[in-house]
Amino acid sequence: MIVHSFPPIIDSGCRMLVLGSMPGAASLQAHRYYWNPRNYMWRILYALFGDGREPDEAYEERLAFALRSGVALWDTIASCERKGSLDSEIRQAVPNDIPGLLADYPNVRAIVCNGSKSLAELTKHFGDHPEVRSRELIRMPSTSPIPTRDYRGLEDRLEAWKRLLEL
Repeated sequence: MIVHSFPPIIDSGCRMLVLGSMPGAASLQAHRYYWNPRNYMWRILYALFGDGREPDEAYEERLAFALRSGVALWDTIASCERKGSLDSEIRQAVPNDIPGLLADYPNVRAIVCNGSKSLAELTKHFGDHPEVRSRELIRMPSTSPIPTRDYRGLEDRLEAWKRLLEL
């Protein structure tokens, strides 16, 4: 099945661009970034920039919070063939125009890749592009709830994501 990502969430105040790979099935169905309630992204962003409070219920409030915090959201992949939500099932990925977005938003100083697939697609398509090379590139552990060898749950992922506080 061919799936398509969403438009970027960004404004001129954003200093970092968080790139996922491609929204999961629950997010695609709801047409909302990180909408699977098990995904850790919103809890991590609120823990880092919201004094630890719980994420707002309303999606529009979550987006406004991200922008107020200087965080833009997008995906490295514009469209792909994929069954389900796993990055390992992505085929025929077509990238978003990350360099074009960065050119339009020069205040973005860092590109934060949410997981290894996001980073792999970014570097495959744009690793040598000046707009990408001129920013700090950071790979963070995926906010997916699927445990990995190094990251079992929210707490250890949050600890890694605290690096964003230095930006």
